Amino acid sequence: MARIEPFKGLRPKKELAEKVASPPYDVLNSKEARDFAAGNEFSFLHVVKPEIDLPDGIDIYSDKVYDKAKENFLKFISRGVLIQDTQKCFYVYKQEWMGHTQIGLVACASAQDYIDDKIKKHELTREDKENDRMRHIRTLNANTGPVFLTFKDNQGITDLMNGCMETQPEYDFTTDDKVHHILYLVKDADTINLIRSAFEKIEFLYVADGHHRSASGTNVKLEREKNNPNHTGDEEYNFFLSVIFPHDQMKILPYNRVLKDMNGMCKAELFLKLSENFSYKETDLKIPKNKKEFCMYIDGKWYLLKAKSGSYDPNHPVDSLDAAILQNNALDYVWGISNPRKDKRVDFVGGIRGTKELEKLVDSKKFKVAFSLYPTSIEELFDVADSGNIMPPKCTWFEPKLRSGLITHLLD
Repeated sequence: MARIEPFKGLRPKKELAEKVASPPYDVLNSKEARDFAAGNEFSFLHVVKPEIDLPDGIDIYSDKVYDKAKENFLKFISRGVLIQDTQKCFYVYKQEWMGHTQIGLVACASAQDYIDDKIKKHELTREDKENDRMRHIRTLNANTGPVFLTFKDNQGITDLMNGCMETQPEYDFTTDDKVHHILYLVKDADTINLIRSAFEKIEFLYVADGHHRSASGTNVKLEREKNNPNHTGDEEYNFFLSVIFPHDQMKILPYNRVLKDMNGMCKAELFLKLSENFSYKETDLKIPKNKKEFCMYIDGKWYLLKAKSGSYDPNHPVDSLDAAILQNNALDYVWGISNPRKDKRVDFVGGIRGTKELEKLVDSKKFKVAFSLYPTSIEELFDVADSGNIMPPKCTWFEPKLRSGLITHLLD
């Protein structure tokens, strides 16, 4: 069973919600965040990317950055930009984007469930990124960015969520990226108990996006538990901020790859090496139409690559993933990139940026080759997580992104 809890959310004043709401901390670099927040003193980027208020080039892991985050956060609270609810609530967060609708429950997820693998993972985390989020949580005493969770849907929960949207929304605005954000408060005690009970019947939750946020939130829980002789398991630090969506509402875009060199080969040698595991032909396609197919951009032309049978195990939950097929049979076999997490010759481009970004990067000569992939499915994510395996890095790009700052979870 999955344990979720209501909480007293710290939220923007209604008329400031649109100004406060910001992209997640990890989808913008420092320059992009600085540009995004320019002229907006209320942007939550001042809290989750506080280096934007410090001199250019500052080490983003320096004490000054975390201190600035706390200063800005407390300023938002003291000025009444952020106000805490007086009673514990759930919140329903609806997003509409390009004909797609997803409706999630904002709740506290159990760090103990994460430890017990009732919240399943599909990615490895990096120690430096975990430490960064832990320092941010410790310094602010809060979870400022939600973890994106999903579950294998049952109609009962969907019906409950729909019922919660029969009231007047608390927030209703559309951001510049054309995402419509609507937030509802769930205050009624009976409804809260029905929602909590419904999730108790869910066997597993799955991390869709936010592995570092969930891991760091869990690590902070373990620290505080160790230092609290009167620990009960019900303290706020036992939970981390999450938004939980039914699996059939997930929108996953591809996570594309760009490579800086051709590993010392000429174009003919490159294609000869690729042909051992792929068939290929020149194409007008820029996005593959089927799984096990890849579009490759090189020297101003697109080529369609199809993985040959025998180049992967179709019955293995990881090896059969398109990202794994490309990694094993191209990036590793042809380019010698065995560890894409650390090798600086490869970079990853979220599908939201489109194939124009791939062409731009290659045409600029900063990169030599780009690969456009078919998106991973939510069922593939479940298969990997249920098998206890880990996906290759950068397999899924979820869209639309959850905005930060709409709700913060205080740890006491």
